[in-house]
Amino acid sequence: MSNRHTDGSAGDANYGVIGTNYTQYRQPDPHIAAFIWSALGDAGTVLNVGAGAGSYEPTDRVVTAVEPSASMRAQRPAHLPVAIDAVAEKLPFDDKSFDGSMTTFSVHQWSDLKAGLAEMRRVTRGPVAVLSCDPDELHRSWLQVYAPEMIAVEASRYPSLASISEALGGTVEIRPVPIPLHCTDGFSEGYYGRPERLLDPGARRANSAWSFVDPSIGERFVEELGRDLKDGSWDKRYGALRTQPFFEGSLRLIVSMP
Repeated sequence: MSNRHTDGSAGDANYGVIGTNYTQYRQPDPHIAAFIWSALGDAGTVLNVGAGAGSYEPTDRVVTAVEPSASMRAQRPAHLPVAIDAVAEKLPFDDKSFDGSMTTFSVHQWSDLKAGLAEMRRVTRGPVAVLSCDPDELHRSWLQVYAPEMIAVEASRYPSLASISEALGGTVEIRPVPIPLHCTDGFSEGYYGRPERLLDPGARRANSAWSFVDPSIGERFVEELGRDLKDGSWDKRYGALRTQPFFEGSLRLIVSMP
């Protein structure tokens, strides 16, 4: 693809810039992983598209990882397979090469959603599992109050669940994925009960939406959230979230069977 960034990133986000120390903040969460691995069923060979640093790749199966960003490929731990430099829209595999396939937090960055999902379906004999966010539910987070511009960017980038389902075809099931309080995967909603974490610029950088808003938005967010945490305003409004075991947010797993 001709529109790839310097490090190979093929989507709208440049992980050569924002991907530094990504794995410090984005570690796979066991609760979320269980949903994905269950969806893969008994698939022995699995393709992971937009694999990044390897989050959610099952270690008890033969995994083939595809990741266009050199920065993200370099952060994959040694126990995971080396990722192939390729893009979703043009997978270098024969038809029905894999028992199952997966992609997590990736489809919103593809240049052609329909082509990428069609490619996943083409090379997969069994289930295709897509972990994404429902753009119509992102407003449910308290972040809507403090950073509406960032939420608006996220909502505009994430494809609708209907468009993902249609592109996948087959028999599709959409499964809500509750987010645990101490989620180890630091996407924005993963901090629903730990707001202080998002005062860390690295934590925000690990969420690509922040790279699409003016830096002044982040500065205002830190100032206002920091103030409200200090004077207790945040806890007065949202303090119950600090002990709420799960948050029913926008996270969804879309599973297609042929």
